[in-house]
Amino acid sequence: MKLQTQRFIDRWVGQLLCGLVSAWVCFTGFFSGPVKPVRSPKNILVILLSEMGSIVLAGPMFAQIRRQYPGVNVHILQLKKNQEVSKLLQLTEPQYLHSLDDSSGASLISDILSVSGKMRSLGLDAVIDCELFSRVSALLSFTTGAPVRVGFTPHTQEGLYRGSFINHAIPYNPYQHISKQFLSLVDALESAGSVPRNKAAAIRALPPETELSVDFSAAELQTYQAQVHRDHPVTTQRPLVLMYAGGGILPERAWPASHYARVAQGLCGKGYAVGLIGLKDDAQLAKDLLAQIQSDACLDLTGYTRSIRELLMLFHSARLLITNDGGPGHFATLTPIQTMVFFGPETGKLYGPLGNRNLVLESGIACSPCLTAYNHRLTFCDGDNQCLKRIAPDPVLDQALQFLQGTALSS
Repeated sequence: MKLQTQRFIDRWVGQLLCGLVSAWVCFTGFFSGPVKPVRSPKNILVILLSEMGSIVLAGPMFAQIRRQYPGVNVHILQLKKNQEVSKLLQLTEPQYLHSLDDSSGASLISDILSVSGKMRSLGLDAVIDCELFSRVSALLSFTTGAPVRVGFTPHTQEGLYRGSFINHAIPYNPYQHISKQFLSLVDALESAGSVPRNKAAAIRALPPETELSVDFSAAELQTYQAQVHRDHPVTTQRPLVLMYAGGGILPERAWPASHYARVAQGLCGKGYAVGLIGLKDDAQLAKDLLAQIQSDACLDLTGYTRSIRELLMLFHSARLLITNDGGPGHFATLTPIQTMVFFGPETGKLYGPLGNRNLVLESGIACSPCLTAYNHRLTFCDGDNQCLKRIAPDPVLDQALQFLQGTALSS
């Protein structure tokens, strides 16, 4: 199902359903007592339908749940296409991973009904909805039957109505990194009282690490690196730098291709190999970049990795990743690679990769960031993303060379 179709249904049908559910919860509330805070839960469901990079940013939240509730069964509900990351990171046992197939409207509705029934049979103690203002995730939190429903509230924000049945709600804060806000959702499990429910939450610094890892043996990494050398002999003589120039589902997040070409030319001229990574859909972009760069040291690696695990092994084989905002920048934090990430339509202050091996690059012009939860990530720049175009390539090349030549980058 197309993203715009999902947004349309979520906005109009979702608001109507949220209103009906809110009225029902209000009516039945007259005959039941107040919801009690969670103390010793056995089953908690986490709803996380966003892009794969959000799973990495939620790593500290999953770690906090397990510290706070040892032995709890953590169930995770995701889109089917995003489950590879959760399995790789072993966020929970395989039998506790649940999915929704959004490839068509029929499959999505079928899975919603099936998952809701399954969750009710589990007897969930609580559900944590990590989506910001999605109505479908809010409705799912209700249909699971969990008595404690934790999630974000728009409070008095007009046009973002998602009902009043999230009974442990916290306000979304566009000034705090999303990883900190995910941790506040865990704090809200044991809170009581009216909205907002995180007034007594712990004072937290930005998590220094993802608290996630993928185990690779030395032999496995050596074997993969040898494969890279065989497939691309230039990498035996030159240190490898990776670039992700695609914008994914949000093309406005992409730094201009001509800027990437200029940096790649400079790196190849200084004795480095440059690998252009991405999905098969990025193959044409890579072809266009190769035509601009015109160097045998620049490689088309789009579609080269067949899984997220292989992508991480490729990161282990490289020195530096230069990337647009998106999944690769977050996956890189699971490896030793240094990363330079471009932000503009969205901000690194809210969605920047965790850890100390990354450098966020932003221009800081007045209209940036323009993609927010309040406008459903719809930009007004009509493709003319000046916030990224104004980040000149030559200073980026200088910063990349500083790291590669032994001078640490500072964020």
